Amino acid sequence: MGRTGTVGRRALLTAGAVALAGCTSDADGERPKAPSAAERAARAEARRRLRSVATAEALRERYDAVLAAHPALSARLSPLRAAAAAHATALGEGGTGAPVTPVDGRTGQTAQHGKTGKTGKTRKNVPAPTPTVSGPSAPPVAADPAVALKELSAAARKTADTHTDALLDASPEYARLLASVAAAAAVHAYLLTEGGRG
Repeated sequence: MGRTGTVGRRALLTAGAVALAGCTSDADGERPKAPSAAERAARAEARRRLRSVATAEALRERYDAVLAAHPALSARLSPLRAAAAAHATALGEGGTGAPVTPVDGRTGQTAQHGKTGKTGKTRKNVPAPTPTVSGPSAPPVAADPAVALKELSAAARKTADTHTDALLDASPEYARLLASVAAAAAVHAYLLTEGGRG
């Protein structure tokens, strides 16, 4: 499981490095060639994917910070944190795996997409380790748990908005993944505030 996640991250970072490389040279090495339209598109896509991973990782780091400051919130936040980590992994793998769906507000369990094999049995997707690409360090956590939850909700909403903005220029497959992750982050924002009342 860990090796698969590592391979996925390495593939993304390798592709990003190649796509972001400078202009290529022709055989005699005298004059550099301008990148082709396909190369420019690949570079732009690699940059978008790296930014999306960083955005998802930033939210996961916010969960970690709040959990460290308020361990009593663990039962409520751990499933959401696991979903955020799975989203970062899916984005880092380039959209090859379906992200974990939002946490069920009634059960507090993380719902997972399943794959059906030849036997007809459904196998749960086990999230791979999160990518090593990380966003900015999480800001300090409020001492009041209610305020900390409100701030975490705002961070989830911002994450949803950022992913929504990014999908407009993404490739169709990656745009679908971004839309799914954005919707999940919006559900997180709700569950962290309104969904936790009553």
